[in-house]
Formats: sequence, C-alpha cells, structure tokens
Amino acid sequence: MTAVFKHELRMYFRSLTAYVFGAFLLAFTGIGAMLYNIQAAVSNFEFVLNFCSLVFVVIVPILTMRVIAEERKQRTDQLLYSLPVTTTQVIIGKYLALLVIYAIPLAIISIYPMIFAQFGDVYLLTSYGSILAFFVMGAALIAVGVFISSLTDNQGLAAGIGIAAILLNYYSVSLSEYVSATALGSAIALVVLALILGYIVNHLTKNDALGSGVSIVLILAVVITYVLHSSSFEGLLPKIMKQLSLFSRFNVFVNGVFDLTAMVYYGSVIVFFLFLSVQSLEKRRYN
Repeated sequence: MTAVFKHELRMYFRSLTAYVFGAFLLAFTGIGAMLYNIQAAVSNFEFVLNFCSLVFVVIVPILTMRVIAEERKQRTDQLLYSLPVTTTQVIIGKYLALLVIYAIPLAIISIYPMIFAQFGDVYLLTSYGSILAFFVMGAALIAVGVFISSLTDNQGLAAGIGIAAILLNYYSVSLSEYVSATALGSAIALVVLALILGYIVNHLTKNDALGSGVSIVLILAVVITYVLHSSSFEGLLPKIMKQLSLFSRFNVFVNGVFDLTAMVYYGSVIVFFLFLSVQSLEKRRYN
C-alpha cells in the first residue's frame, strides 16, 4: 500500500493535476475571502468555505478522473494485480494520495483565519471546525470520484459523470422542492432506484441473477410497503434528496454547530464508495 501511495504522489506532482487542483481551490478561497472578509468586513471565515464549496463540482472530477480510468486505458492495472498487495490496499493507497493532494492547499487555507484575527474578531473555533468539516466533505466527494473513475477507461467520461453527480448533489435540496411529494411519486422513484442499484450490482459482479434478484427484492419491498402503509411514502422523495445532500450538511457547521451526525454520514459515504471501488477492481481482476 505504501508503494502505491508513493507512486501516486509522484505521478500527481510530475503532472499538472496537483497544481491545477491546488490553484483552483486557493483562487476560489481568495475570491471568497476578498468578497466576505475584506470588502464586506465580515469576520466569519466559514462563510468563505460555504462559498468555495461549489468549486468541488469542477476540481474533484479533475483530481479523480485519471486515478483508475488511466490505469485501465493504459492496461497498467494488470501490473497492480501482480503486485503482492490486495485490491483494497491499492484503492486505499490511491485514495490516501488524493487526500494528501487535497490537504496541501487546505493547510495553506487554514492560515487565513489566524491572519484575519490580527485585524478583527474572528471566531476561530467555528472557523476551524468548518475547515475540518470542509476537509471531510471533500474527502467524501473524492471517494465518489474514485468510484466513478473505476467504472470506465475514459477520463473525459469519468470527469463528465463526476461533474454531473456532484452538481446534482449540490442542488438536490433546491430540486427537492420541484419533485413529486405524493406517495405514488415517491414509490415510483424508489422502484427506479431499485432498478439502478440492481444494474450497479450486476455491473460490479457480472452476475445477472444477483443483480436481478437485488432489484426484484427491493421492488417487492417497496410495493408491499406501499400497499400496507401508503401514507409513509408521503413527502418521502424530497426528504431523501435533502438527506443525501453532502453540501446541505456542511451548512450546519457554517452556522456554528459541530454536527457529529454529519461527520458520521461523510465517513459512511467514504467507506461505501471505496468499498464499491474495490469491488469494481475485483471484478476486472477476475475477468
């Protein structure tokens, strides 16, 4: 795992990826600090982080699009399978390298509140709590990007899907106001999600029976629950969209509250998508 970690770090610093990522993040943070902390004379640095969260839509796909997709395109992933490491160690090594690339500009950003504190009253506890949440939220989005990269050998396609997925998650709370809140609409949406989940399982395992079985079981559960307790589906779809949003949970930290539930949710997202990435590589190894 250490060898994979060091190799990935060297690759990022020998290309423009790490520098473009850091430049985008620092540029957006600088613009936000100028707008909020300098021009508007606001002492809340966490507002700057909330402004910068939109940049994840662009920089995370840029950072993660090649992590596995390039390996598959160049057929160098076959060399990974011959190494004395497990697939899990390969994914974790690559993921930790991405976190280091992400942490470097964030370490520079962490100096900003102390600089602003020299010229006014800055809520350092809230600022650094928000920076921690900002890091963990970014780590969760990077895990999503790693999984998307593991599904294809086309970097452009991986970046496009990543941008669409993160953008959808960013606006999921706003979009929840326009989706159906009826019991039937929520039930139909859950059926569609069951079909998508079955397709993902089939894609990862290449087992048609398993993928179809997962979809059928979930659909039957939705139908039975709808028949017995249709009222429980009222407003369920908008609620799910709000709960799945990574960005809306960050707003709690911006408001000065350290939400342990949000941190657990971010951690769960990281573990879940890294697990899916491992399964995706395992499928390719045995194929």
